[in-house]
Amino acid sequence: MKVFKNKQAVSKAVLELKSTGKSIGFVPTMGALHKGHLSLIQQALDDNNAVFVSIFVNPTQFNNQEDLKKYPRDLNADVALLSSLSKAVYVYAPTVNDIYGTDVVSSGFNFDGLEAEMEGAFRPGHFDGVATVVKRFFDIVTPDNAYFGKKDYQQLLIIKKLVKAYDIPVNVIGCDILREPSGLAMSSRNERLEPMYLQAAPFIYKTLLTAKTKFGTKSANVVVKWVQNQFKSHELLELEYFTIADAETLKPVKRKSNKKQYRAFIAVYADNIRLIDNIALN
Repeated sequence: MKVFKNKQAVSKAVLELKSTGKSIGFVPTMGALHKGHLSLIQQALDDNNAVFVSIFVNPTQFNNQEDLKKYPRDLNADVALLSSLSKAVYVYAPTVNDIYGTDVVSSGFNFDGLEAEMEGAFRPGHFDGVATVVKRFFDIVTPDNAYFGKKDYQQLLIIKKLVKAYDIPVNVIGCDILREPSGLAMSSRNERLEPMYLQAAPFIYKTLLTAKTKFGTKSANVVVKWVQNQFKSHELLELEYFTIADAETLKPVKRKSNKKQYRAFIAVYADNIRLIDNIALN
């Protein structure tokens, strides 16, 4: 398996592949790979002749420096896992300097208000950091198709806006959330959960499923208050937010309409580890 550490080598490899008519898929990750990542990569392999997987913990999307420091990193384990998938997988594991040079800052973006909701409200500057690094990856890898998980649904919508705003010739594909048998959404952060919190965390998805059922007959406001009350009495999990929003604009729902699609979004702290999840409601 080829592991590239600098963008010049990646660009050269991509040109060689494209010169023979091969299509390029791209899956950006921050490493600590799990089955959720592998499902994205497998989808990319099914759709393309070659797939580039980036492994890069992007500093500009962390507003909590302690979280950045503790984020799990094991490049050797990630490469070993990927090498078992296919010879058509290429790894790009750049340094911070390779991506940013000496100026490790985000560009500023306007995504029509998408960036101000939910994650944007609680993590200032997060989506500027995400968009900055993804745009740079798109410039380097020039993929035909790029794959993002729906666990980060807000991020998925923002990347689609980014591509449209900058006329980037890539097809952005959202892939379904992969879950543990318990229902817990797969995440690299799950590795950091102590056993008691790992046992408690499936309560998040269980609550989302009940909220979905209630949304069929109750108002959004009633469902939101019900979820908030569920976590008030939970001994281990602390709710940061729960929102029912329009699936396209991410604006919180005030009055339901049969003509619109809605999703429920949640962020919860398990000890000091932040977990997010979401579910389609209709």
